[in-house]
Amino acid sequence: MQQVSKPPARWPWLAVAVVVGAAGWWLLRPATPGQQAPATAETATPEGVLPPPAAAGSDAPGIQHPLEPLPEAADEAIPALADSDAFVFGELEALAGDPSVLGLLIREHLVQRLVVMVDNLTEPRVQTSVLALRSPAGQYEVVEGEGAAVADLQANTARYAPYVAAFTGADPQRLANTYRRLYPLFQQAYAEIGGPDAYFNDRLVQVIDHLLQAPPPPPAAALVRDERGRWRYVDPALESASVGHKALMRLSAEQQAAVKQQLRALRRALARP
Repeated sequence: MQQVSKPPARWPWLAVAVVVGAAGWWLLRPATPGQQAPATAETATPEGVLPPPAAAGSDAPGIQHPLEPLPEAADEAIPALADSDAFVFGELEALAGDPSVLGLLIREHLVQRLVVMVDNLTEPRVQTSVLALRSPAGQYEVVEGEGAAVADLQANTARYAPYVAAFTGADPQRLANTYRRLYPLFQQAYAEIGGPDAYFNDRLVQVIDHLLQAPPPPPAAALVRDERGRWRYVDPALESASVGHKALMRLSAEQQAAVKQQLRALRRALARP
């Protein structure tokens, strides 16, 4: 059988990124537009610096998973959302054991892009223009035979290995603490697309729960090219899966299990029991 290459794929992963460290965006390139676009700093962000996050009390209306600020961050100011790109990227560099994995990040409007990507992981499609990540090196490999094509598991497992290792090897409490410190930025960006009552940490927990429900990688699932030359699952149930589920389905079984274990640890750090 002849090996052929699929167009570069993306996995929205660093979208759960400051929190989820790296969990998925690099593995999947979405194909059709979604509904949302990132807020722009020029139109969405006030001037000045953001104050430390206010504690969301247990009686806050509608909030399921209030996020308490870090005690040591009480006197620490973070930049305004419009000026936060370099600051947030620096925080990610401090967290990353392998700085090369951050080469995929698009630094402009980084927080806004991460928020929009997280919000769209439960959707069947997401607009590529809102993604915070570029494609990883190489291409998604398939093996094409007579009338059918399947993923080249060995080649793709190796391709995703550095990003899976970066995510699963990170200390979940340290990731959660960085997210809590930067939370005012994420909350402001989410309120701009979801309204003043939208609470980003609740949405993040919902998305983590959704990712944890991803089915195991389908063995030898048949692929077919669509009218634009892109690979699609032949099985309608697989093809209709969400962006987040497809991302995890493209990993090996071992990689997916490791990612889910880290997601559970992050959920424990960010959500109420």
